[in-house]
Amino acid sequence: MLKYQGSLSSFDLFLELEAFSEGRSTHAWRCFGAHPAEDEAGREGYLFRVWAPNAPKVTIIGDFNGWDLEATPMTKLEGGIWEAFVPGLRRYDAYQYAIHKEDGSFVGKADPYGFHAATRPDVSTKIYDLWENAYQWGDQSWLEYRSKYVPYTGPMNIYECHLGSWRRTGEGEFLSYRDIASYLVPYVKEMGFTHVELLPVTEHPLDASWGYQCTGYFAATSRFGTPDDLKYLIDQLHQAGIGVIMDWVPAHFPRDAFGLYHFDGTPTYEYADPRKGEHPDWGTQVFDYGRNEVRSFLFSSAMFWLEEYHMDGLRVDAVSSMLYLDYGRQDGVWMPNIHGGKENLEAIEFFQQLNTAVFAAHPDVLMIAEESTAWPKVTKPVHDGGLGFNFKWNMGWMNDICHYIKLDPYFRQYNHRDITFSLMYAFSENYILPLSHDEVVHMKGSFFGKMPGDNPMKFAGVRAFYTYMLTHPGKKLTFMGAELAQWNEWHYEYSLDWHLLQYEPHRQTQAFFKTANNFYLSQPPLWEQDDSWQGFQWLCADDNQADTISFLRWDKKGNPLIVVCNFSPEHRDGYRVGAPFGGRWAVVLNTDDQQFGGQGLGDKEPLKTEKVPCHDQQQSLVIDLPPMSAVIYRCVRKNPARRSKADKEEGAKAEKAAPVKGKKAPAKEKKAPTRGKKTPAGKSPKH
Repeated sequence: MLKYQGSLSSFDLFLELEAFSEGRSTHAWRCFGAHPAEDEAGREGYLFRVWAPNAPKVTIIGDFNGWDLEATPMTKLEGGIWEAFVPGLRRYDAYQYAIHKEDGSFVGKADPYGFHAATRPDVSTKIYDLWENAYQWGDQSWLEYRSKYVPYTGPMNIYECHLGSWRRTGEGEFLSYRDIASYLVPYVKEMGFTHVELLPVTEHPLDASWGYQCTGYFAATSRFGTPDDLKYLIDQLHQAGIGVIMDWVPAHFPRDAFGLYHFDGTPTYEYADPRKGEHPDWGTQVFDYGRNEVRSFLFSSAMFWLEEYHMDGLRVDAVSSMLYLDYGRQDGVWMPNIHGGKENLEAIEFFQQLNTAVFAAHPDVLMIAEESTAWPKVTKPVHDGGLGFNFKWNMGWMNDICHYIKLDPYFRQYNHRDITFSLMYAFSENYILPLSHDEVVHMKGSFFGKMPGDNPMKFAGVRAFYTYMLTHPGKKLTFMGAELAQWNEWHYEYSLDWHLLQYEPHRQTQAFFKTANNFYLSQPPLWEQDDSWQGFQWLCADDNQADTISFLRWDKKGNPLIVVCNFSPEHRDGYRVGAPFGGRWAVVLNTDDQQFGGQGLGDKEPLKTEKVPCHDQQQSLVIDLPPMSAVIYRCVRKNPARRSKADKEEGAKAEKAAPVKGKKAPAKEKKAPTRGKKTPAGKSPKH
């Protein structure tokens, strides 16, 4: 190591490699991969390091040596680390590691720590220095805002986006990261979303995997451009006030020969025992979370995207598959833990260490678990026995709501729990409510396509259920295309159906999403107390025969909104709903408005409460509830508090007995030496 002068001092390099071997490293990309360096003779080039502990021989092949297997051997150091210096390399030169086997054969491997990859189907890694002529960020204001933002009590409405199919050229080709920025940034801003969540942008060989079978854990996919181009996209989103979350996949990796699979000729990154190391349903390998070097690799990958790409958060994919040893496996073909249970103790510890390290370095980021079971304390602190995430996808809510909305309205009355059960556990974790990509693909139907009935009823259903999501406790996530009322299921090979906007109902639906999102942002009752019962109160949860629910959302100052959802095609004029106090209540959002494509039914003028008890409230409103709608009311004038007769009499006595404010009590009349005239009380006699 002392032969070369690289970006790290010898001491820092020693500490990082020591941490790597002990499973503590969170910045391993600084010493592994290819980095600019200078040898003792003063020659400039690149220094390569790779971990391949059981390989008998490793060489580097690439453009620079004509892909000669023997031209550039690597030297083995302690801890199974191999190293070589190659002079004269330039940015974008392609290379691989040739892992030789005892029988004389070899396999070419992409660099696990490579920053840039050749465009598929080429599987090579390309030289790319992130720090030479480094990208100049312009998002300092955003990072300062993020450091003060409290996500639990603030608005969060996420637009989930697959960059390869959000929008394409007229010829069906990919847009670049920079071209995407010119369209995506103003669109998301105008539509009122607070964050964009990107399906994995880590390098992957197969488009059909959507990025979830990753081969480059430090490489932004080259499908859309260079690493600096992705940084530009993120920077532009930040400068527009939009956060960026990235899907990250530490649960498994594919068996492509050039990837991590059997990297040194033996199980290296994966568990050696196939009962733990394989996902049979997915045809992928499971990381060995108990191996120090693998932990360091994954810890560092997570930190890399947060630091080098300014990501605001990571949504961790398939957490359940990591936590359960029997996930996707039949009885008898999985290995119990040391206590005989099905919990993967190494994965639990991995998550706790990961989240502890991330939040110690970046307390203002998001670590979001896609966890589909009832595993306890996913979003609780590690010191309290939790996994340490700060948010979790509410998969139960998503499954229930998707089941409910597919039903004919007549049968919804028998499945009413689908829209109410989530409140039984809504505050047990910090939840995000997802209507994600997994629910609009593989014959599940688009959000619009799930709705029963004719087209007007389908459009009305989209508006009503989206409003229910916005008003339900928890943060929000919507997959791209829902706002267009897209007919077709999402398909990774095609652009969204933007052409639908030539038709008025689809334009009106898009306008509704824009209005509803901005309404959500402007209403503290919908997010200020998202994490407790202080912010939510049922009015009526059991009107299943009418397919109707009503509830209150409260802000911290005690200001409520009344939300009434009618998931039936019946117009319910004269529907009575409780109100928390008397006054005049006005409609502030009605999904049946004509501007959104509705019939224009519903209350137009503020309503006065009646002193008729309803829904455990002393006051109530009689409202015009349109079919298949959600209507939100706000108090625009509160009745003054009324006092009882006894209170009034008591108050009158107290008022009579008390001195008048600002005036002195009457003084005793004194005789003064005046000329037969009395001096008015409280005044001096004239002399």
